[in-house]
Amino acid sequence: MEHYNMNLNLKVWRQKNAQAQGGFETYQVKNISSEMSFLEMIDVLNEELIAEGKDPIAFDHDCREGICGMCSLYIDGRPHGPWEQNTTCQLHMRAYKDGDTITIEPWRAGAFPVLKDLMVDRSAFDRIIQAGGFISVNTGNAVDANALPIEKDKADASFAAAACIGCGACVAACKNSSAMLFTSAKVTQLALLPQGAPERKSRALNMIAQMDKEGFGACTNTGACEAVCPKGISLTNIARLNQEYLGAALTAN
Repeated sequence: MEHYNMNLNLKVWRQKNAQAQGGFETYQVKNISSEMSFLEMIDVLNEELIAEGKDPIAFDHDCREGICGMCSLYIDGRPHGPWEQNTTCQLHMRAYKDGDTITIEPWRAGAFPVLKDLMVDRSAFDRIIQAGGFISVNTGNAVDANALPIEKDKADASFAAAACIGCGACVAACKNSSAMLFTSAKVTQLALLPQGAPERKSRALNMIAQMDKEGFGACTNTGACEAVCPKGISLTNIARLNQEYLGAALTAN
């Protein structure tokens, strides 16, 4: 693949804290390698800002390997940028050409308040998971792998749901800021396994109650969440969550 350098115009959202107004600022970056990752490009800009005595752009990152879900950037109107099933840290600058203007924003959702610049508070996701509680399993030595037979289709579906990294792209893309895809993935990965059976009903009820408490919107099945999910989490999980919730609600008493 041909390597090339480019000059870019960046429109970046700057906001001091959740209470501040915030707005876009424009920056020029030069001689950006097509082999750089998107985050490395921002690193270059921040080094220049620091050298000029200016406040660097705050953004979330950790593993930079598409695992942790921290790199939550809304790039040109799409979470994680233009590539399919890809996190921002895995997006490379060869996706752009010389002279392009790139607009970079934080997630836009009431339940994800801006902390600073491009960083948002996603602790609402943590509280949804905490509301699900623990699973009742025996501790001690690991049991044999075949001690609990699980049908392959269920094991595969559970594994696929467990691939969710909790980045919040589904919320950012949804016109209602719904967290149903995230919540359904977390419910599904346990609902399909025997280890998750004892708390199956309370888990669905409690996690949806917490999701609503956090202020996420309702799901209207537009499919934007699945389209931008970096791990390809399927909408079928939302159908399963609705089934789990209805069954739990009907038998709650």
